[in-house]
Amino acid sequence: MKKDEEQSHLALYRKYRPAKWDEVLGQEHIVAVLQGALDNGKTSHAYLFCGSRGTGKTTVARIFARELGVSSNDIYEIDAASNRGIDDVRELREAVNILPLESQYKVYIVDEVHMLTKEAFNALLKTLEEPPRHVIFILATTELEKLPETIVSRCQTFTFKKPSHEILKKLVLDTAKKEGFELSASSADLLALLGDGSFRDTHGILQKVLSASSDKKISEEEIEKIVGAPSARLTNDLISSIAEKNAEKGLSSIRVAAEYNVDMNVFAKLILRKLRAVLLLRYAPAMREEMKSDFSEEDFAFLNECAVSAKAVNSATLSEFLGAYQKIDHSYIPQIPLELALIKITSNEQPATNN
Repeated sequence: MKKDEEQSHLALYRKYRPAKWDEVLGQEHIVAVLQGALDNGKTSHAYLFCGSRGTGKTTVARIFARELGVSSNDIYEIDAASNRGIDDVRELREAVNILPLESQYKVYIVDEVHMLTKEAFNALLKTLEEPPRHVIFILATTELEKLPETIVSRCQTFTFKKPSHEILKKLVLDTAKKEGFELSASSADLLALLGDGSFRDTHGILQKVLSASSDKKISEEEIEKIVGAPSARLTNDLISSIAEKNAEKGLSSIRVAAEYNVDMNVFAKLILRKLRAVLLLRYAPAMREEMKSDFSEEDFAFLNECAVSAKAVNSATLSEFLGAYQKIDHSYIPQIPLELALIKITSNEQPATNN
């Protein structure tokens, strides 16, 4: 298979994985420190990269190793989820004593390090305390709290931030353009929201949309259909029901979303996104032009009208639905928190008090 054909079959997150410091998005605070350490020749023997999935931990580890002058033959990536026992770490302890093949250093990137057993952590600790001069460890985890303090204290720790919504939106637009697709700003905004703060997940959802598209122009309606997101009409109907104090209309929207197997977390996010937009349009009108690109023309007109006339859509409404969103994952029936929030808002129910 030719190189161009190989590239076309790569997953987008691999095809567009950053290879240089200036391609890393949203982690400037980490890049600056690591670059400084390289420039000053003051690298550490152990680093700990923590943060949620898809934020670039392994990518930055690979770039750091390459910038250190380490060849691919001297970079070792280990998945601790599959190699988590004491025997695996004992093998690692023996391997680190062997000199690099081609470079000044050997770099061990240990992903999902929190998955190691207690015995394996104890064995790893001995290596971290007195590592050979030619070895650098980069540990990566999504669950820092599961690591023993003895391990954490022997590493330079860097916390990776979730990329902002604007960064993910730009990522979607840039990637779609490189792939030869036309995507509206409002469509990119929806995909960025669904990406949930992960570069990898955002690329994955975009790839699903691009693969399913019949042409090179993708609409917001097409995205909703492909990814199973609720239609704009359902979210707008629910917001209208709040403005009209019409619980039945809103509950009907939630029921339809459930019948179409819409993820209630996604539905709640889209509701929150629009409720927030109404408040921003009402209290920060200078943001009007800036926000236009986040929604379709029809949606923006609807939200603008709500900002002017729907006084029932207020900060208390947004707060109530934010609380409902946080309860969805713990609810036996996922739509119940949304239903309860809607009923409370439209009926002016007050919390029960103890007399």
